[in-house]
Amino acid sequence: MAIDDELVAALADRTLGPEHKGLPPAAWGRTVREFLDTAPTLDQLETPVLTIDQAAVETNLAVMADWTKAAGVQLAPHGKTTMAPQLWARQLAAGSWGITLATVWQVQLARSFGVGRVVLANSLVDPVGLRWLAEESTRDPAFEFVCWVDSAGTVELMDTQLAAVPGSARVRVIVELGGPNGRTGARTVEAAHAIAAAVDRSARLTLAGVGGYEGALAHDRTPEAIDAVRHYLGELARLHRELAAAGRYPAAAIVTAGGSAYPDLVVDCLSGLADEEGAHGVSTTVVLRSGAYLIHDDGFYAGISPLAAPHRGRPLRSAMHGWARTVSRPEPELALLDAGKRDFPFDEGLPVPQLIAGPDGPPLNPAATVSALNDQHTFLRLPGSTAGELPVGSVVQLGLSHPCTAFDKWRLIPVIDDAHAERPRIVDFLHTFF
Repeated sequence: MAIDDELVAALADRTLGPEHKGLPPAAWGRTVREFLDTAPTLDQLETPVLTIDQAAVETNLAVMADWTKAAGVQLAPHGKTTMAPQLWARQLAAGSWGITLATVWQVQLARSFGVGRVVLANSLVDPVGLRWLAEESTRDPAFEFVCWVDSAGTVELMDTQLAAVPGSARVRVIVELGGPNGRTGARTVEAAHAIAAAVDRSARLTLAGVGGYEGALAHDRTPEAIDAVRHYLGELARLHRELAAAGRYPAAAIVTAGGSAYPDLVVDCLSGLADEEGAHGVSTTVVLRSGAYLIHDDGFYAGISPLAAPHRGRPLRSAMHGWARTVSRPEPELALLDAGKRDFPFDEGLPVPQLIAGPDGPPLNPAATVSALNDQHTFLRLPGSTAGELPVGSVVQLGLSHPCTAFDKWRLIPVIDDAHAERPRIVDFLHTFF
């Protein structure tokens, strides 16, 4: 489904200013387009700064598009990872079926850019949001929207609130299946059947399918974790088949799962349900919702994603890097950098020092590690080094973990041609909306 390319392109006409972290004063008062016309380079920016590598994004787009096509599933990438309409446009242009979001406000932002098909991977019980949704669906009947329900109470509350909204627009909902010690979602297939029955009795809801999030049940690739994910996905498939056999669906259904950690297991367990021709009575679309793949990382996802395996001919690549300047060398084996928790992600692993920026920079001690982040400082440990190996003023490139908590710290993110070039060129800027 499309996005309004003109509205996305108009972001280049926004004026830059001191509210945009990392930009030099020379950029203030210019539009993005005007500043890019000066052919800026990374070393003209202030530190700290987060960058996105254009070539890596291109690789990751192609890897996932080809992989999902070969697997016979659709992709509705989780847009909350980046909250960057420019990247949503790239994903949709590469063949994505829709965009997944997590809150009604995020859905409203997506609609403001013309996104035509949205999966809200959450329940929608906010009365203001429900009224907006009903009115938006009436205003634009072509807008396709689905959201979660995980209890009969949720169904009843949505029905009651929608009854107060003029019109007859019905909201398509997906019964969410969860698991023990998981996040949201019905805890058993039997409970999910009761929710589907409640939807069937509803005046303003329509059952659109089943779904959930397997990533809430595991966090690594141990045999126990893989077994837990496979068991959950098997239960999700069983729920779908039983609902189809019971005639709960209209002519079509969606089966959706998938973060960026176990997409291979989702495909193994669910892709066989895809039946767009409806040969078994229900036309079924299997939708994967991975979001982190586009940016990937040098931490959590690099270690768990099957699409990052080195033996793959074309693996996912980390497209994000942090750049921070040495501001203090108070001890021989300690450097303090000018970046911290307000600049780079830290919830799924601390930054990893990779190299010293610039053609004349000395080699970085391979034993260097980041031991802690404060609000605005990084503690870089340099075992066995001397103060001369990383002088005050030198800039360190950092590998980062977890794109979902990287983008939310930046309103504007420079896109560079190659993070490993001696003098990376800035070729674009990404606007984020958090």
